[in-house]
Amino acid sequence: MENNSEAVLMAFNFAPIGIVLGQNRIIQTCNETFASMTGYTTKDLAGQSFRLFYGSEEEFNLVRDVGLKHLSLTGTYSDERLVRQKDGGNIWCRFRARSLTPDNPLEKIVMSFAVMSDSPTSIRLSKRQRQVVDFLTRGLTSKEIARELKLSPRTIEDVRCRLLNIYGVKNSTLLLRKLTNIEQV
Repeated sequence: MENNSEAVLMAFNFAPIGIVLGQNRIIQTCNETFASMTGYTTKDLAGQSFRLFYGSEEEFNLVRDVGLKHLSLTGTYSDERLVRQKDGGNIWCRFRARSLTPDNPLEKIVMSFAVMSDSPTSIRLSKRQRQVVDFLTRGLTSKEIARELKLSPRTIEDVRCRLLNIYGVKNSTLLLRKLTNIEQV
């Protein structure tokens, strides 16, 4: 029989979801599941900035800013997001975070990432497409997305329409279902 600390380490490393301990947006440690879902090893990720999982500095800061207020107020935050893999593909994840330092929420934080699809196919989207889809998952309208990105609503509608055509769906709800592989009931 293994001792308790070995059992805890095994549970951490092989949990069915990715688990990461971060400090000031730097990965301190992560489990094997998270490393595998992103295409890295745990050694590759230790000490790396979470910037690694975003297409640009702008996206990296935007995602931080979206959840920071809620994290500051409640100590927890949850959303659905695209996570960039080592090979440049993206996976849809259910993201959850709990701050261990409420006065400075990003100082020490535990996060989980659960892949929302068993499909091995990576989603490849442009930077702008990722931004629009990210805001759609948060329930924003095209006008609201345009305000956030400082673009015209028409530009956002164009991106959204192209996504609908690419994935062969009629509306944003079906687009998000398609991207997350959720079957319509």
